[in-house]
Amino acid sequence: MDFEFTLSEMLEMENMFKELEEGPLAPQFCEKLASSFSLAPSRAGKQAITPRQVKSWFQDRLKKSRPRVASSNMALKLFADLSDASASFGATESSQKLKGNASDLSELIFEALSSKDNAWYDVASFLNYRVVCSGELEVRVRFAGFRNTDDEWVNVRRAVRERSIPLESSECQRVKVGDLVLCFQEREERAVYCDAHIVEINRKLHDTNGCRCTFVVRYDHDDFEEEVRLDRLCGRPTP
Repeated sequence: MDFEFTLSEMLEMENMFKELEEGPLAPQFCEKLASSFSLAPSRAGKQAITPRQVKSWFQDRLKKSRPRVASSNMALKLFADLSDASASFGATESSQKLKGNASDLSELIFEALSSKDNAWYDVASFLNYRVVCSGELEVRVRFAGFRNTDDEWVNVRRAVRERSIPLESSECQRVKVGDLVLCFQEREERAVYCDAHIVEINRKLHDTNGCRCTFVVRYDHDDFEEEVRLDRLCGRPTP
């Protein structure tokens, strides 16, 4: 299995890199940082980090630093902006999204939009980032439950966000016509989560089984409309 740093580890090393003076890295520095990362709760169940891997990261970063200092700062700012996203309507107190600075990103759960099928998938890990010629930031993501052959480069602004929250029966009254939601789309050839807008709501009395209301949604990627129940909807994170 290929080794990979987590997003929060890369951001911490990026911050340290800005403070380092040019010259060889002290062995004690790499050993201490590797030990700190390996023992962190966010690395539970993941491969431990070695001092050599830390050293290699800083050496590679140094090679790229001279022509792209400004781009690197922009990347950190955009990553930090992600952590300011708030939870959408319908989030109960127990399921509220965490908010914080870039260093807290390991505590958040993200989803990313695949360009292959216009569907959103949970992100297992952020592998790397780059600034393209337009000045926009892209990250390479590994989708949860998928192999490395399915990794994709995605635009941070348009295709990465905090994970959507499944709506509960008690929250159906908060869903309004015009709301943007994440809807489970079932078709013969696929079953995926896609962005959609609520275009009509048929309110019904709830019973012991929960919400009986139905919602007509229009999918953003193909304008197809269908009627769904609440258990197929998730509340969208909003900026």
